[in-house]
Amino acid sequence: MKLAAVLNKMCPGDSELSIPAKNCYRMVVLGSSKVGKTAIVSRFLTGRFEDAYTPTIEDFHRKFYSIRGELYQLDILDTSGNHPFPAMRRLSILTGDVFILVFSLDNRDSFEEVQRLKQQILDTKSCLKNKTKENADVPLVVCGNKGDRDFYREVEPREIQQLVGDDPRRCAYFEISAKRNSSLDEMFRALFAMAKLPSEMSPDLHRKVSVQYCDALHSKKALRAKWLQRAGRGGGDPGDAFGIVAPFARRPSVHSDLLYIREKAGGGGQAKDKERCVIS
Repeated sequence: MKLAAVLNKMCPGDSELSIPAKNCYRMVVLGSSKVGKTAIVSRFLTGRFEDAYTPTIEDFHRKFYSIRGELYQLDILDTSGNHPFPAMRRLSILTGDVFILVFSLDNRDSFEEVQRLKQQILDTKSCLKNKTKENADVPLVVCGNKGDRDFYREVEPREIQQLVGDDPRRCAYFEISAKRNSSLDEMFRALFAMAKLPSEMSPDLHRKVSVQYCDALHSKKALRAKWLQRAGRGGGDPGDAFGIVAPFARRPSVHSDLLYIREKAGGGGQAKDKERCVIS
C-alpha cells in the first residue's frame, strides 16, 4: 500500500485535500507529568495559556498549512507524563518526525526522565532504515520550562549541555516559559529548521486563519489565494503562509500507525522486522 493511501486512512475526511505524503509530518511532545507539555502545545495551536492543570492521557491535534501555495499537514501528539503501556510509547516515537522533550527547571526527576526519553528515541528510531543510534537523524529539541518562576534550580547548565551535545543542528536546548510565551517561537523555528521543514510552520511566521476558511484548501492555487487574502483582511502576499487548526482531529488507529511505519521503513521484507520495534 502506498504511503499516500496510508495517510488517507489515517486522516478520514481530510484525504480530499490531496496533501502530498512528503508534506505530512508528526510532532511528538514528551516529558514527565506537570512539566508544561500541554501548555506548549496550546501556545503552538492557539497562542493561549491555561493556568488550570488537567492531566493529559493523550491528546491529538492536526494543523493544515498553505505555504507559498503548497499544502502541508502537521499532526501534534501531546503524550501522557505516565506511560503504563511501553509499546504505545514506542509506537508514538516510531511515528514521530520531530520531537520536543520537556522538563521543569525545578524538578530534577523530570530532567532525568528527559535523559531517558532522548536515549529511547535514538534507540527506537535506529530500528528504521537500519540506522544506528549514533547516526540516527532525529530532529529534537530539549526545553527547560517554567523559567518564569522563582525557584531553586535542580539542574545545572553543564548537565544540560552534556545531554544536548555540541551540535545544535542535531539537538538544541531552550530555556522557556510557556506561561510568559518566552523563547517558544525561537524553539519552534529551530526545530523545523532541523527537520528541513518550512520555517513558516512556526506560529509567529504565518497567519492564523479560522476553520471557516478550510474550504480554501480544497481550491486551486489562485482561488485559494483569494479566499485566504480575504481571511487575512488584506496585506502581504496571500499565498505566503496560512495555518488552520483542524477541528475534532482524531488519533489514527494503531493499525494505521503500523502501516505508516512500514512505509517509512521502506516496505518489503524488512518492514516486519521494523514492527518488532513496537512490541520488543
